[in-house]
Amino acid sequence: MNQEKFKKINKACFLDRDGVINKDIGYLHKIQDFEWINGAKEAINHLKQLNFLVIVITNQSGVKRGFYSEKDIYNLHKWINLELKKAYNVKIDEFFFSTDLPNTDPNSDRKPSPIMINNAIKKYGLQRKNCFLIGDKLSDIKSAENAGIKGFSFKSGNLLDKIKKILQDHFN
Repeated sequence: MNQEKFKKINKACFLDRDGVINKDIGYLHKIQDFEWINGAKEAINHLKQLNFLVIVITNQSGVKRGFYSEKDIYNLHKWINLELKKAYNVKIDEFFFSTDLPNTDPNSDRKPSPIMINNAIKKYGLQRKNCFLIGDKLSDIKSAENAGIKGFSFKSGNLLDKIKKILQDHFN
């Protein structure tokens, strides 16, 4: 990945995956089970047109539970980006995921830990004031708070509408 390209971009939208980009069916790992959230592809395209990095931050404990492999996660994420490329010629810039189980290691990168967000902020030279996260669980919002960025809850509806409202109300 060409990080020089991103040095001039200092803003990012962090998205949880299950429940924000796709319907949360529990331990999603098969492409045939993937269903886009209403407005998700359009929202990602909108953010990319506004020169935001789009970074997914997701807990994937199904790996450590033995339900699927990391390769399954990589394959699904590759497919998500292929679908975005076909629809809008955009892609999610990076997917960060934790395979840790809940309540295990105090040094875990699993949300609500800020580690995945902090790693992305450092890697891309982002300014926290220009970053926000959208998630459907309290652990997502706590992760944003723990990383010093704004966090917004998304439970249902159209993701594009939610993002437009957030940008209008908080980033104008």
